[in-house]
Amino acid sequence: MYTNVCKHCFKVFKSKFRTLTCPDCRQLDQDHFDDIESYLREYPNSNAIQISEALGITAYEVLKYLNEGRLNISKGYFEQMDD
Repeated sequence: MYTNVCKHCFKVFKSKFRTLTCPDCRQLDQDHFDDIESYLREYPNSNAIQISEALGITAYEVLKYLNEGRLNISKGYFEQMDD
């Protein structure tokens, strides 16, 4: 059994596997990831701050998905966004 800490609510919980989200926050985590994924399909060269401002998700959380390996960095080009 592993002792884990949820990245959303910081609750300590035990599970058979190492995981970053508790069972209560698993759906919230999946919803946030789905929102980020759909945003990146529409705006593929966005950075963490742009995603954060558009979706209301913290930039820290976006970077956590990157560190977890769920998001990848692509070497694309940058465009100036319209105001």
